[in-house]
Amino acid sequence: MNQLLLPLLLMLVVAIPLVMGTRKQKKAAAAQQELLSSLAPGDRVMTTSGLYATVADASADTTIDLEIAEGVVTTWLRQAVREKVEPAVETDEDATDSTDTDEVVEAPVVESKDDERVEEKSGAQIAPPLEHGKK
Repeated sequence: MNQLLLPLLLMLVVAIPLVMGTRKQKKAAAAQQELLSSLAPGDRVMTTSGLYATVADASADTTIDLEIAEGVVTTWLRQAVREKVEPAVETDEDATDSTDTDEVVEAPVVESKDDERVEEKSGAQIAPPLEHGKK
């Protein structure tokens, strides 16, 4: 009896994580399938490539039409939809803050070796142009 106890315990130690991992994968697949079947026109989604779009037509079984810009509709596989996202809601404070700032900030100018004027954008450093063929 003692000779069978150790192999049985080892099999349990290996089998339990495998079963738990399989259950987790099945739940994730079921949740993804539920998401894909619940898509309707007007839903805001993100694709697996990171593209944010609005569902324009979801009547086909394997494809879905996504509006990526005003009047620009593209056709995607349903499996390319990663998740539904909530549309960005602009609060009253955001609306008033954006209209209050009317001042223009000029970017600093950096002089390069070739006396070319290069504008620096928001603190980023700009490398001088490459000199090909010179040694």
